[in-house]
Amino acid sequence: MTGDSTSASPPPETIELLRPDRTVLRGLRWRSPGGARAVVVHGLGEHAARQRNVAGFLAQRGFDVVAFDHRGHGRSDGARGALRRDDDLVIDLGAIVDSTASAPILLVGHSMGGLVALHHALARPETVAALVLSSPALDPALNLGQKLLLATMSRLAPALAVGNGLDASKISHDPAVVRAYREDPLVHDRITARLARFIVDGAAEAIERAGTLAVPTLLLVAGDDRLVATAGSRRFAQRAPRERIDERVYEGLWHELFNESEPGRSRVFAELGAWLDAHPVGPVR
Repeated sequence: MTGDSTSASPPPETIELLRPDRTVLRGLRWRSPGGARAVVVHGLGEHAARQRNVAGFLAQRGFDVVAFDHRGHGRSDGARGALRRDDDLVIDLGAIVDSTASAPILLVGHSMGGLVALHHALARPETVAALVLSSPALDPALNLGQKLLLATMSRLAPALAVGNGLDASKISHDPAVVRAYREDPLVHDRITARLARFIVDGAAEAIERAGTLAVPTLLLVAGDDRLVATAGSRRFAQRAPRERIDERVYEGLWHELFNESEPGRSRVFAELGAWLDAHPVGPVR
């Protein structure tokens, strides 16, 4: 079974979650009769539907899967790339998890979504049966000038949205994936200093807390990632309890491992499937 789930999975249904500040988060649900629940968390500037390969893969394996657009992303409410508070995304994810299941879930996070998922797992391990991190944003690789600019913007204009500088041509070796990303009206390139500060500070905090990781974790690293520095993932893996972390490095692959060209994509999904077989997630009680 590969990650190309478009023909093998039923289409997802649309769902919504109203937050206390009246922000409506909109997402997708892939229903499955298997009973186990999974939550998929997308990356910066994109939206939940771009994670359909991994969501469909999990649905085929019996998971009931939900994936929400972050606030300020996709079809969810909020100014593009903006937060009200530094911890909005982590708090939103906690509410999504609580609304999804009463038993521990499988949590899958990609890029910035990996950072958000990791923070949730570190703070509330009792809600997570297994954690999968795909190219997590654990090192944004800012140079000195960018760090100084971020510090200035954080003080003077934390809510001002600017271009995020992401090079779409380097997300995947698959030209169709790159083309679809560039033509997707729900994809944006906006980021505020507050969101950038969350990524920078959140990455450092997650690495500092790596020793407290308490859930089985599969860390998928794109060996030739051009969007996040792999050094952050290596530092986290080195500091995490050895019995909790399983790191896989895919040399030559780019950032979006679940959307990579073949044969790399199939290899990633085959190893993900084997890991899930070894770390089963029970059905909702």
